[in-house]
Amino acid sequence: MAAAPTSFPLGAITADLGGELVGDAQRTVSRLAPLERADGDCISFLSNPRYAPQLAASQAACVVVTPAYREAAVARGAALVVDDPYLYFARLSQWWARRTRAEPPAGIHPSAVIDPTATLGQGVSIGPFAVIEAGAVLGEGAGVGAHSIVSARAVLGRGTRLAPRVVVGADCRLGDNCLLHSGVVIGADGFGFAPRRSAAEPGWEKIEQLGAVRVGHNVEIGANTCIDRGALEDTVIEDGVKLDNLIQIGHNVRIGAHTAMAGCVGVAGSAVIGAHCTVGGGAVVLGHLTLADHVHVSAATVVMRSIARPGHYSGVFPIDDNAAWEKNAATLKQLHALRDRVRALEKKSSP
Repeated sequence: MAAAPTSFPLGAITADLGGELVGDAQRTVSRLAPLERADGDCISFLSNPRYAPQLAASQAACVVVTPAYREAAVARGAALVVDDPYLYFARLSQWWARRTRAEPPAGIHPSAVIDPTATLGQGVSIGPFAVIEAGAVLGEGAGVGAHSIVSARAVLGRGTRLAPRVVVGADCRLGDNCLLHSGVVIGADGFGFAPRRSAAEPGWEKIEQLGAVRVGHNVEIGANTCIDRGALEDTVIEDGVKLDNLIQIGHNVRIGAHTAMAGCVGVAGSAVIGAHCTVGGGAVVLGHLTLADHVHVSAATVVMRSIARPGHYSGVFPIDDNAAWEKNAATLKQLHALRDRVRALEKKSSP
């Protein structure tokens, strides 16, 4: 097999991705790099005006910029002028990966265990020690990494890829062109227990989780993220959703199309999150709440009520040195009593 190329002419990039190249189309670049670390073999980009002072000093062979920075970029070397450099950078990273990363070859490793009733589409790739259980369906070009499990009657859509050590539970369905990173578990039991109130037999009675998980098309799920199956109906992740690492999605949650969540977010059972939302790292959405479309939640916020209007919402108590924080926390405990006193004074002073 021929080795993958390690450098590309700028002209080849613009031929595929567009943009106005100002400079030598035959100049080659061998990697992508940030402005301050780029050298003469790199292509970089400037999308945030905050980093504009780094442009003049950058050693990058070419910098992707907006028309506003065209002259400044050209003054130091080649420039690629586009309307949205950050979006262009994202597409360039995909273009680069397709040409430099080796895709797993189609075929089935001899150590894989595949039930004879499973259905495998053309061009699937199944890695070492993977398990495909009875009635599972793998669409055309799907990939299952080493030690991954596709449980009974589960479905992977066309081009969907599981990294090593992913588990897709029984009856769960993934759409086309999804990517699940290592450690993802789709379809574990949701957290459902009924309390036994008898003094003779205290404890908890398990509620069997009889639903599944339905994931749409073009969804990416980060490492060690868990999406629980529904109790009676399915947990639903709609098209284009992007989930970071270490996220917990409870049973019967519904996440709308193209919503994105950063690492360590927790969404409790039966919450409904709209389309085109963002949830910052470490935020929590309590159960049975509804968030409208285009709601943006700051990192570490605890969402304790439904949000009916689009907008940016925060609920983070500002960090401070510990002594000052303790004083402020003590004051917060008195706010309710202070409010009652103010209302009483207002009532007393009103004519």
